[in-house]
Amino acid sequence: MQEISIISMIFTSALVLICLFLVLAPFFTWDSYLSFASKAQDEASVKESLLTTLNELEFEYKMDKIAHTDYMKLKKEYEVQVALIIKEEENQMSNQKVDHDLLAEVESEIEATMKSYKKKKGEGK
Repeated sequence: MQEISIISMIFTSALVLICLFLVLAPFFTWDSYLSFASKAQDEASVKESLLTTLNELEFEYKMDKIAHTDYMKLKKEYEVQVALIIKEEENQMSNQKVDHDLLAEVESEIEATMKSYKKKKGEGK
């Protein structure tokens, strides 16, 4: 009889600890577990949000909701941020190595396909 109460106490305490963990877990941030997105995805979403903000800013300026000086200041700030992101993207693209042999092979296959398509198109007329 005493063994059942010890087993039930261990099971109950484990259940309480699991419930406590599930209740308290959302209050703590675990960046190492939650950061699944890559840096490129983050930059793309930031760039998209900045461009959206620029469009909204221009719309509000045209609706006379923002003064000209504020509009020009904010527009310049957002454009600088977008330019930095674009420049970083270009640097990443230029740093990538291109297999020129593979590129030449793909281009030759495209040309061969285009020539065969033109021949077939000419025969069908």
